[in-house]
Amino acid sequence: MRAEILSIGDELITGQRLDTNSAWLSARLLELGIRAAFHTTVGDDLDSNVDAFRLAMERADVVVATGGLGPTADDLTRDALAAACDTELDVDRESLDRITALFARRGRPMPERNRVQALVPRGARPIPNPNGTAPGIELSRDRAGRTPVWLFALPGVPAEMIEMWHASVAPRLQSEFPRPRVWKHHVVKCFGAGESELEARLPDLIRRGRRPEVGITVSQATISLRIQAEGTDEGECDALIAETRAAIDACLGTLVFGTGDDELQHAVACLLQERRYSLAVHESGTQGRIASWFAEAGAPSVWRGAIVEPDSPGEADPGRPDAESERVIERARRCRDAFGADIGLAVGPWPANRSSSDGARIVFAVAARDGAFSQTASVAGHPDLVRTRAAKQALNGLRLWLLRETTSTRG
Repeated sequence: MRAEILSIGDELITGQRLDTNSAWLSARLLELGIRAAFHTTVGDDLDSNVDAFRLAMERADVVVATGGLGPTADDLTRDALAAACDTELDVDRESLDRITALFARRGRPMPERNRVQALVPRGARPIPNPNGTAPGIELSRDRAGRTPVWLFALPGVPAEMIEMWHASVAPRLQSEFPRPRVWKHHVVKCFGAGESELEARLPDLIRRGRRPEVGITVSQATISLRIQAEGTDEGECDALIAETRAAIDACLGTLVFGTGDDELQHAVACLLQERRYSLAVHESGTQGRIASWFAEAGAPSVWRGAIVEPDSPGEADPGRPDAESERVIERARRCRDAFGADIGLAVGPWPANRSSSDGARIVFAVAARDGAFSQTASVAGHPDLVRTRAAKQALNGLRLWLLRETTSTRG
């Protein structure tokens, strides 16, 4: 069973407003066992709206539209639905009375134009909107040799749309489509390899058509593996996910750091808590990113504080190639002691004379009470991303050290 979501409005196709309704509706449909196969965004043009509805009715079993139900001339969803279904618009008296009463309660005369909000395609049912003047629309249409298609039109205002979904649309879909299949998702977070390298280490797992499906996305150098399982019940989905998750862990090992919404700072904070360690950070070149992440992670038992220096380039010493590493280790020690932490993490300073094309090599160091080590990480990419990647490289180095609880260089 497939669904299509239509988002209607010039403000969406021109980029003036972000479409958050489609993502929310997709998740809610999946909870009912209905998978959204298409997201369509269309502007305030009648012919385009009619075409979009007709195409959606042909290729989807459930169509949910948001937007275009207001009283102005560019609100065309009612007209487009009627035209797509080859029918007329009729006045729904109950809706008109409710709209009139709403204006009366607010002590305002109802503009004549608001009467159009009581129009619904012939044979359709209005969906009550307790918080606005725009009722929704529900209707079904027969299809030759196929099951009927169900169409729902809801306001574009998220608060109104969400309440109407829970009160009217979801119950209707549950009654018409007793949950035939169950869908469950599990996200595995990875860091430390490129997208193509990681995929090469997962033989057959990313193959299209595999059950369960595994998708791969990259954001800010963090890779997410999205496992999507379909089954007759949650137990079957859980078993499929567990089998695939075990295969991912076996192939990727310590590249995996978390699940769901986890980020590297959450993984590091968890490891610090397990070992009852506290952390302080000295940053130069990453503009306080690590400090900001830990402040947001909500781990006061492990977080002691940070020193964030201005973004000045480091100075290489040709006669002593290890001099920069020693300086960063010393910063980690001093930061650790200044905050009374068990571990100091230092990163930077930013390399001199770097360009976005050739990348950069940045040093980070970890200083514990019984030893310290440093590493040089290579970071490259768009200038807006390299500092985030450098900060994550440092955090990941600390994570791997915590997993091993050994040092590569004694201090």
